[in-house]
Parts: sequence; C-alpha cells; structure tokens
Amino acid sequence: MKYLSFLFLGAIGLLWSCQSTKTDTVNNEATLKTYFAADTSGVADGGVRIIPIQTPKGKLNVWTKRFGNNPTVKLLLLNGGPGSTHEYFEGMESFLPAEGIEFIYYDQLGTGNSDNPKDTAFWDLPRYVEEVEQVRTALGLSTDNFYLLGHSWGGILAMEYALKYGSNLKGLIISNMMASCPEYGKYADEVLAKQMDPAVLKEIRALEAKGAYSDPRYMELLVPNYYTQHFCRLPLDQWPEPMQRANGKMNQSLYVTMQGPSEFGIAGKLAKWDRKADLPKITVPTLVIGAQHDTMDPAHMKWMATQLPNGSYLHCPNGSHMAMYDDQQTYMKGLIKFLKGVDAGEKKMTL
Repeated sequence: MKYLSFLFLGAIGLLWSCQSTKTDTVNNEATLKTYFAADTSGVADGGVRIIPIQTPKGKLNVWTKRFGNNPTVKLLLLNGGPGSTHEYFEGMESFLPAEGIEFIYYDQLGTGNSDNPKDTAFWDLPRYVEEVEQVRTALGLSTDNFYLLGHSWGGILAMEYALKYGSNLKGLIISNMMASCPEYGKYADEVLAKQMDPAVLKEIRALEAKGAYSDPRYMELLVPNYYTQHFCRLPLDQWPEPMQRANGKMNQSLYVTMQGPSEFGIAGKLAKWDRKADLPKITVPTLVIGAQHDTMDPAHMKWMATQLPNGSYLHCPNGSHMAMYDDQQTYMKGLIKFLKGVDAGEKKMTL
C-alpha cells in the first residue's frame, strides 16, 4: 500500500509539475509578447519613430527607437558628447529587457541618425531642452511612466529639462555628470592633471597653449595617460564596439562648440554652466551615478544627491566616465533597482 501510495502521490506531483510548467510557459510567452509588442498598426519597423521637431529655422527630424514595452517604466536615453550617438547605450540590451524595462534610444539633433543642420546656431542648451520636450510629447510619455537618463552632456541636458519640465517626469537619472562645469574644469586641473606624469602633462599643456588640438601628438598623449584612466578603464583593445562606433560618429562641430576640443577640462559654450544652487528645485526621485575614476568628481556627485529632495546616489568603485562598461554590474544593478523602486512608490533608496 505504501508503495502504491508513493506511486499515486508521485503521479499527482508529476501532473502538477507538468501543469505548472505549462502555465509558466504560457505566462512567459504572454509576458514576452507584451514586452515586444509592435508599436504600430502599420508596417512594423522595429520600434523606430522619426519625430519632426520645430526649430527656430524650421522643421527637422530626429530619430528614436523603442526597445520593449512597459506601460509604467519608459526610459528615454540622452547620450553624451555632446555630439555622440545613442549607440554606446546598446550595452543596456543585455540587462534591461530581462527586467521588463522599456528604453528608448534617441539621437539628438545633429547626431547619429537624426538630421544634421550643420549650423552652430543649433548647438544651444535651451534649444535642446525644447527638443527633448517635443520628443516626449510625440512619444506620449508622461508622469505615469517617463524616466529620463542623461549621461555626461546628457546629464546637463537632463538637469535642465527637469528644472523646466520636471512635472512631466516620474524619475530622473543623472549619470557621470557634475552640476557645475567650472568645478568640472577645476577637478581636471587640480586633481586629475596632478596624477599624470609631469613630463607628459607639460607636453600636453604646451600643445594646448599653441591651440594644437588637431596635432596627432595631442591625442597620442591623452589616450594612454587620460582616456584609459578616466574615460574607459578597460584595455584599449577591449573597448566595447558600440562605444567605439559612437565615438567614430562624433559630431566634432557640436562637440567643440559646447565642450571644447578635449575631455580634459572644458572650454566651450558650457564652460560657465552651473546649477548647484538649483538642485533643490528638482523634486522628482533622482538617481545620481558617480564613479571613482571618472573625469567627474565622485565626491561632488555624491554631494549632489544630498541636495536633491528625493536624491539617491550610486557609486561605481571600479568605474570611470563609461562606468556602464568598466563597472557594468554595479551600474546596471543600481539602475535597475532604482527604476523598479520608483515604480513601486519609493522616492529615495540606498544602492
């Protein structure tokens, strides 16, 4: 009898297991179909949307691409540079879909797949803020679902957007960007420069004094002595292909106009940009991401989180400016935890 009982119980268990597996499979398939649902009733194009925007000089088009579908978490990505492209964010495809997080690539005007007016009058921070707002409206993003992540220059743009249009946001991520360009420049001069070999620094400064930024020697010195230390700390031959692809498409006119000729400090139109005093006005839940070896001062970025009414800070101890690659697990786990936390109703959290 005991043997028959065991057989009976085993059969029941096997039946339950099969039904459970079948149910899980159906649920997983339904979830996948929902997440990867087409966003158009017409010809499917992989989530690409070309958005016409109004500018002071007429209508131009910018490129966006949706990846996934989540009605309560839609993350719009603002790339850095200024003048880079959305492509270096492609590493997120290895992390966010598995968590059901929707994200949207977006090439700002003058970059990547978007129109390039080839006119420096367009390289203007307030105009870019209005561009982001037009993109938000076209994509139907709202306070119920709209998260904005700005990396580097994108962080400046994200802060400016939040100060003007913060009521449209559900959450904000300021990644690897200080709230003051003068302090960014000061950090480069007084901290990072002093970590260099004095002879190398002397030669760099001599080239800068002559304005010889296009001299091949300038980058020959900066790449091994600065970029591989503070931009991306992975071995140079292992720099991620999406990052290299984006770097190869840099709009130099936009970059030099806004940033200046080098990441080693700042000398362009943004040189005097400073929003430290205005951080308390950004009341939406905000994550600030800093990295130990960044071109930006991690202590300043940690301080920023204390000035934001609903600020949280994520520190990437092994990362640099591209911490999304050289301290990837820390970066992505923290980002995901923040997005899910805010979606669950949290405003501040420990990461």
